[in-house]
Formats: sequence, structure tokens, C-alpha cells
Amino acid sequence: MNKTSNYYIHHKEYNFLQKTLLKEVKIKLFMKTSIAFDMASVKQGIVVILICLCSSSVLAQPASPQENLTSTIAPKYSNEFLAIGVGADALGLGNAVVAQTGGVMSGYWNPAGLTKVDKWLEAGAMHAEYFAGIAKYDYIGLAHSIDEKSSVGFTAIRFAVDDIPNTTQLIDNNGNIDYDRISTFTAADYGFIFSYARKLPVEGLSLGGNVKVIHRRVGDFARSWGFGLDAGAQYESKKGWKFGGVLRDATSTFNAWMFTLNNETKEVFLNTGNALPENGLELTLPRLILGAYRKFDIGEKGLYAAGELDLTVTTDGQRNTLLQTGLISADPHLGVSFGFKNYVSLRAGLSNVQYVSDFDDTRSLNVQPNVGIGLNIKNFYLDYAFTDIGDASVALYSHIISLRIKLDKPNNAAP
Repeated sequence: MNKTSNYYIHHKEYNFLQKTLLKEVKIKLFMKTSIAFDMASVKQGIVVILICLCSSSVLAQPASPQENLTSTIAPKYSNEFLAIGVGADALGLGNAVVAQTGGVMSGYWNPAGLTKVDKWLEAGAMHAEYFAGIAKYDYIGLAHSIDEKSSVGFTAIRFAVDDIPNTTQLIDNNGNIDYDRISTFTAADYGFIFSYARKLPVEGLSLGGNVKVIHRRVGDFARSWGFGLDAGAQYESKKGWKFGGVLRDATSTFNAWMFTLNNETKEVFLNTGNALPENGLELTLPRLILGAYRKFDIGEKGLYAAGELDLTVTTDGQRNTLLQTGLISADPHLGVSFGFKNYVSLRAGLSNVQYVSDFDDTRSLNVQPNVGIGLNIKNFYLDYAFTDIGDASVALYSHIISLRIKLDKPNNAAP
């Protein structure tokens, strides 16, 4: 397995390792033969898992001897479930869509794109499973055209790992292993996004904004509520170029964490040398995404080719990206598509461009490819993508399908 950095683990690879560990724990817990349980190791293992799930501050922290307030309150990869992406069309393009997006899923990618909603209502949905079905990702979205200049939208996202075994009470007070004392819990992240977009008097220019409410829960052990804002813009020139920009977590997004461990669990933490987690505040620092898009007609029969290049700039310190400094990091995304009118589209994208180091300290450039196809029948859109949640060398590729439908205003609807 590759190391992505000498200083920290790339968050997507970390998540893969984390979910793989959970799967192995499930297997080991329920195979009652040929397994020698040790009280300290069993309890130590589950405590480590609980800490990883309960506190985002342990996710991919830089291995630096100097800890400061920023790395504690504003850890890297905070609320990263909101950066995975929605819609198989966008995932097939390597997430390079902030300039071209238009429709219900723009509430997630760039709220300014909601001004392209040309029907009374658009609805979208997606279900994805990552890491051989261990982690489940669900999305639903709605968008409504208020008038010719403005639209509103709603997005709901859930990313969860279900049926995680809790073995803190596996061994009773007499030192005996009792499988009936094993319980399960769910670690889930929820995001609710409320969007508004409007066309400005400047021809081709649209602005949009998001209000985000975030809820994260780890069984009965921990929960958090958060709040944040996004701002987006799109501009289409008379020559056919489209430009887009999104400032996510514009004012920094906060999550207030609260831990509710019972006395038995607290005792396990203390007996295994783990500090009890404390209530606290976690900040997600701003992230800027810029993109440029152009579509070219091929002949006069409706064939076309299009491409978009995006650059994601994070402000939470050095990440293992193609472009990086001690303060910011930049991650490029490229997506191209070929299609016939609005009926069918073939897509390909490149993302997660980064240098990786092997155990022998040799470095190589790694690129994650993505492919997809889209079909449109009247106002019904079906999209498919074959994509990866993380680095292509360790994570498993997934088949993603998403649906989108446009609805006219009902005849009996109020004006």
C-alpha cells in the first residue's frame, strides 16, 4: 500500500483504512473459533475506532511535534463527506462541473447554476455504496423556479457506516467473553443545504448562496450540530465560454461536538489509557473552487465535444495535492464529454492528481480516472459513473447511478 505523504495520510486513503478496519473487526468478532481474545487488546481496538469516529480532529492530522490552536479547532478534512460529490454526471467528469452545472444538483456544486432551472420543479436522487458496501451515501435534491430570474433549492445528504460493533462490554466483570454483550451502532453524517440563486442585470451573470445545516452522530456516544454558508457565481460570455466559482464554508463552518458516554464506557476508556473526549468546537475552513468550460459543435448533426478544468483551493494547510504550500493547497480536476444533442453523453474525468511515495521512497504521479454515460428521454435523465471515492491505488471503484426529472407546473396548482 502506498504512502501519500511523509507527514500525513490523505483523507480518502485514511477513510478507506478506517472502513477496512471496521470490516475486519466485524469478521473477527463473530468468528468464535480459532480466535484468542485478550481483554486489553479488544477494548483498546474498539476505543481507537470510537475515537476515530467521534472526533474529526484525529483525521489525518499532520505528524508535527508542534500542535497549535488551528490544527486542534480547525483540523484537516473536516466535514469531508460534503466534498465527495453528488450526481453520476459530475462524478464521471471528475467533479469538474462548477462552471457548467445547471439544475437541481447545482444546489450542491454551485448554487448560481440554479438559475438554469427551466421547469416548475426538478428532483434528483442518488444512492452510492463505497468500500464493498460498508459505507452508504444517499442524496436527494429539489429545485423550484420562482420566475425567469430566480430559483430556490434544497439538498439532503447522508453518509453513514451502519452496524459497527461495540465491544466495550464484550468481557464481563468475571473476565468471561460474552457475545451477547456486543451491540452495534451507526456513525452517520447529515447535510441539509438551502439554496437561492438569481440572475443579475449583467447579461450572463448569476449569483447564488447556500445555508448549510450539518448534523453528525456516532451512536449514542457523540453528536454535533453545525452551520455554514456558501457563495457561488457563474458567468457565460457571448463567445460561449462559461466560468464559475464557489466559495464553500465562506465564513468557516462550525460543528459543536457533545459527548455522552455512560459510566461503563468511561471506565473502559480510562482502563485502557485513553483520555475521555471533551465537548468542543470544530471549524471547517473556506475552500475556493474555480472553473472554466467550453462546448464545441462537431459538424451540423448535433454532435459536440466539451471540456471543463477546475481548481480546488483549500486553506487548511498543506495537503498531498499536485500544488501545495504551507498555507494552501490546490487540486486540479479535468472533465471532458462527447455527445449527441441532449440525448446521450459520454464522459471522462481526471481527479486526485498527486505524487505518492512507496515504501522504498520512490515517488510517482498518481491520477484517478473516472468514466460515465448519460441518457435523456424528454424530461427524464439517467446518469451512470464508474468512479472512486479516493486514491485509485487503494480504494475500490464503485458503480454510481443517479436520476433527475423535470416537472411542469400542475394544472391545479395555485398561481
